[in-house]
Amino acid sequence: MTPGVTFTLAATDGPARTGAIAMPRGTIRTPAFMPVGTAGTVKALYPEQVRGTGADIVLGNTYHLMLRPGAERVARLGGLHAMMNWTGPILTDSGGFQVMSLAALRKIDETGVTFRSHIDGSQHALSPERSIEIQTLLGADIQMQLDECVRLPCSDDVADKAMRLSLRWAERSRTAFGSQPGRTLFGIVQGGAVDALRVESARALVAMDLGGYAVGGLAVGEPQAEMLRILETTLPHLPAEKPRYLMGVGTPDDIVEAVRRGIDMFDCVMPTRAGRHGQAYTRFGRLNLRNARHADDPAPLDPGSTCPAAATYSRAYLHHLVRSGEILGMMLLSWNNVSYYQDLMQTLRTAIAAGTLDDTVAAIREDWARGAAGSAA
Repeated sequence: MTPGVTFTLAATDGPARTGAIAMPRGTIRTPAFMPVGTAGTVKALYPEQVRGTGADIVLGNTYHLMLRPGAERVARLGGLHAMMNWTGPILTDSGGFQVMSLAALRKIDETGVTFRSHIDGSQHALSPERSIEIQTLLGADIQMQLDECVRLPCSDDVADKAMRLSLRWAERSRTAFGSQPGRTLFGIVQGGAVDALRVESARALVAMDLGGYAVGGLAVGEPQAEMLRILETTLPHLPAEKPRYLMGVGTPDDIVEAVRRGIDMFDCVMPTRAGRHGQAYTRFGRLNLRNARHADDPAPLDPGSTCPAAATYSRAYLHHLVRSGEILGMMLLSWNNVSYYQDLMQTLRTAIAAGTLDDTVAAIREDWARGAAGSAA
């Protein structure tokens, strides 16, 4: 790891691991779920609420922040931590995925990507070096290499070319990152759905001796079974002493299955996006608060939760807020959802440490099934 950054494994249960990434701004307990703060905010939540759910780290987005308010402006204002009032670690993605999915008129070549902003059509260039420069200006504790992320399914040739370009960009990202004590750089394994390409990518990145390794290019529409197969192919080729990050995942079930295969870190917009659209994640599965069946229900989402949004507001009230389009409904459901995800991670960490992961996962699934059986959500 980078000077000032350490990763320690505390226990394993089969391939599953629990441990901690120690950084100057705080310790990240793993497996960890990172709430997504795309534009310098976890949508609809105060930073204090996010911390209160048990989150040790949040994610910021290079693409969005470089366009607005601008990396240089954030740096002049003291960095992203000061600007958004978040004292813990921040991971920033490289911006590559958003360029591929959001930007118009993009062009990819060896030097990087040129694109037009989805906001105002202005033209920008993002190279591996510029991506690292932006992430450094933001003050990110964990930075990501620029990569080319392709949609699945894709041809083997497309996956091959994108993987090799991503490896060359990884080398350039490592050089641009240089020495930043207290911060670290992660590489990103690519290769589409081709096992041999995934293995080759993983081995080449490990040879660069980076601070951690992400598995990218998944959660882009492929079936869960394919995602898990790629993890099972890739993870044995990543070093046990470095953190492993599955980018953009995902549902609670995806997270449980990926933890069982040895993933340490996750991020996804799902908890907050679902909250803004009337969906609540609970121990008993997902509830649609728009559903009329909740209109006269005085019960809270989960009386056993430590989150006030889950334990103290009735489903009837939440239904009313959602159907009325009230902002408070979005805030409460987002708070509940982020809290649920953090509770799930703590449950998994505790089970791995105790060597009871299989039994714990079985109990989690029983609760999900019980909720589904008694709900039209």
